Amino acid sequence: MTENSRLIDIARQLARLRRVPTASLAEIVQRTGKCWWETYEGDPPWAAEYLTDRALAALLCAGCPVQDECLELELRTHGTHTVGVWGALPEDDRRALLQHWPWTDDRPEEGGTAR
Repeated sequence: MTENSRLIDIARQLARLRRVPTASLAEIVQRTGKCWWETYEGDPPWAAEYLTDRALAALLCAGCPVQDECLELELRTHGTHTVGVWGALPEDDRRALLQHWPWTDDRPEEGGTAR
């Protein structure tokens, strides 16, 4: 599978979240997101290691039940200004995903207009 087709598949997967209001996505991610509940005494286990964003995304998001919701939330709220790791993707992947992610849609708070 090429990188482009992988990103297209991710964008299609996110389409099921189109009608979920942004505030609801934020609440779901904050309540259920693994990274919101992981706590460490002192530095996290990977603090002394150099990890690429891709490796950090895989480590932080492994097993998280709301990766899609997290990714959708980040794309909606930050778009091209995205930074860090969200929805199991590093920022370079999320920026590349934007060309496949729907800019015009029927999200409740967006009023069905282009952003």
